[in-house]
Amino acid sequence: MRSVGKQLDITIHRPEELSVPLRRAWHEAMDESPDYANPFLAPEFAAGIGRHRGGAQVAVLYEGREPVGFFPYERNSFGVGRAIGLGLSDCQALVHRPGVVWDMQELLRACGLSVLEFDHLVDEQKPFGRFVTGTFASPVVDLKDGAGAYADWLRSTYPGVAKTTLKKERRLGRDVGDVRFVFDERDPRMLHRLMEWKSAQYRRTGRMDRFSRPWIVDLVDHFFQVREEHFTGVLSVLYAGDRPVAAHFGPRSRTVFAAWFTTYDPELRYYSPGLMMHLHMAHAAGGHGVRLMDFGRGDKEYKDWLKTRELRVGEGFATRPHPVAAAHRLWRRPVRGLRNTVLAHPALREPADRLLKSVGTLRTSGRTGLERPAPRTR
Repeated sequence: MRSVGKQLDITIHRPEELSVPLRRAWHEAMDESPDYANPFLAPEFAAGIGRHRGGAQVAVLYEGREPVGFFPYERNSFGVGRAIGLGLSDCQALVHRPGVVWDMQELLRACGLSVLEFDHLVDEQKPFGRFVTGTFASPVVDLKDGAGAYADWLRSTYPGVAKTTLKKERRLGRDVGDVRFVFDERDPRMLHRLMEWKSAQYRRTGRMDRFSRPWIVDLVDHFFQVREEHFTGVLSVLYAGDRPVAAHFGPRSRTVFAAWFTTYDPELRYYSPGLMMHLHMAHAAGGHGVRLMDFGRGDKEYKDWLKTRELRVGEGFATRPHPVAAAHRLWRRPVRGLRNTVLAHPALREPADRLLKSVGTLRTSGRTGLERPAPRTR
């Protein structure tokens, strides 16, 4: 153990090697505060990253012999760290029991980190305060029990979009086949269909294709098999007849459902299948005991339509005096600043989107050398 202040000690572990008692204590800390109920903060998420990323670690904070805090992160050989699953995780924090206080500099030192990058930090994390370079809205939906007919629930919950959405669903039913929704689809072929659709969407819109990375494909395959109380991988599919129309994959805890990968059949885009998918998920999740649907940060029109409120998440670099920390921050902060400036101003964001889509069109037509390999499936 290494001392942190006067009261706390730390041990460092690989997340996939945590003992059953430590995982149980982590779950108990999640249960004691709504700030930590998000499935991205569960030990199962950290363990999944650990299975596929060599630098994943967890710092366990102790008061005496009692584990009271859990801090998952990734570290490279130069002591540069980042929040666990940075780029994939929509919620980051040091999960701790109520009343636990820690020192950020001592934590970084104990973890062997000169710098730690984060971009979806829970607002409650006060010791990170002076290292936060910006805060951003993360839209959420407060869910009620979704029992009862979907159409009735939709009319009462979202009267502004109900008429148009139900009309499009009826048209989809007439044109393609009866519309049905499966909240927890267990067919792995549909998971691979989702990844294929999403990969094509990334390329079509000029974005980085996450599913061109085999480790992310394997990670999603792994999470599809996880069925735990604080983390379950949920695949939802909207069908018209036997034809899949839209799909979503994301984790849920007992009370929080994280929107993660949503996509749809582009041939049916005029029916607004993505919006249909999110509405059906909200209805079904409420019926399964979920009380919060978290969309994660980012400006999307459907998020503005569906959100009931916004959480705040932080972005920044926690550092201690070290040349590596200064160099990393000097390199990374301008990149994040430029991205955030573009995303915050529609006059800049819309031309950037058009440029990316133009690149995507060229990429998918085969007229550039930018094509990425197809996602690996099993």
